[in-house]
Amino acid sequence: MNIRLAIRSSLAAAGAVVATVGYLSTAAAAPLQISPDQMASMEKCYGVALAAHNDCKAGPGTTCAGTSKIDYQSNSWKLVPKGTCEKIKTPFGHGSLQDSNSHLPV
Repeated sequence: MNIRLAIRSSLAAAGAVVATVGYLSTAAAAPLQISPDQMASMEKCYGVALAAHNDCKAGPGTTCAGTSKIDYQSNSWKLVPKGTCEKIKTPFGHGSLQDSNSHLPV
């Protein structure tokens, strides 16, 4: 294989990775956008989001969306369809309609 072609291919692949990571980090930090109609069919479910994937509220020292520090942090929430929260099973129990101090970062 031609060395210039190999270098160009590597640079193109690296550029694609950088662009994807940049997009994903921007999307994760973007505020939650949901219409009032959609919100009516959703509920806040605490303790079910993976780290940095919460929709909002992650307790003291955090701001909002994407700021939870650990998986299943019990004081951060994720929007889920109404009636499903308490059915969601995590390694620390089921989702909750209320925040708690049961599983927080150290």
